[in-house]
Amino acid sequence: MSIFGLASEEECDNQGGAISEEPRINDRIRVPEVRLVGPNGEQVGIVRIDDALRLAAESDLDLVEVAANSRPPVCKLMDYGKFKYEAAQKDRAARRNQTQTVVKEMKLRPKIDPHDYETKKGHIVRFLNQGDKVKVTIMFRGREQSRPELGFRLLEQLSEDIEEIGYVEFAPKQEGRNMTMVIAPVKKKSEVKGARSQQRRDRERRDEERAQRDRDRQVAAAEKKAAMKTEVAD
Repeated sequence: MSIFGLASEEECDNQGGAISEEPRINDRIRVPEVRLVGPNGEQVGIVRIDDALRLAAESDLDLVEVAANSRPPVCKLMDYGKFKYEAAQKDRAARRNQTQTVVKEMKLRPKIDPHDYETKKGHIVRFLNQGDKVKVTIMFRGREQSRPELGFRLLEQLSEDIEEIGYVEFAPKQEGRNMTMVIAPVKKKSEVKGARSQQRRDRERRDEERAQRDRDRQVAAAEKKAAMKTEVAD
């Protein structure tokens, strides 16, 4: 199938020649008859290819092969140029809306200082709140390599400390001198973005309400001042 969801010429014609990613349209459809579908999805029925092409020309539309493997092939009347443009627009919109998974990395020592641990944990919490995954690496040196339980205990403590916002996606694993664990956020990145957008909209709404209250106070003060001048004049 082509990227537009229609049968490609490669699928429609395996008898040699140039391979195209486009579906066969109009006079490139070389079969005696087709099952014709109207521009609004209505079933016209099986018609001769000449009649289908004539209907397309009279309607100022294209005859597009949408199911080449059917017998006879299914063709639809449509504005193929417009269809391609709208499909490309949807494809670009879908790519823009895709969220890329980012894996951050944080390196710790098995005998890390409590203050340093809190600092590194804070970075991990920030990454998770942003919707990113975190690969935590425990680096062993010298005799520490014979004490893997130190790394396990540290990673276990970390997983407990962040359990409200993240979970262990890949359990601790020894890799040479290092031990690694991957933590994934509880909230997906798209949910984080959605929450931020809602927070921004709420903030803008509050700012507008505050500005409206200020305008109302200014109008009320001006009206009061005008009323006082009127009383003095009387």
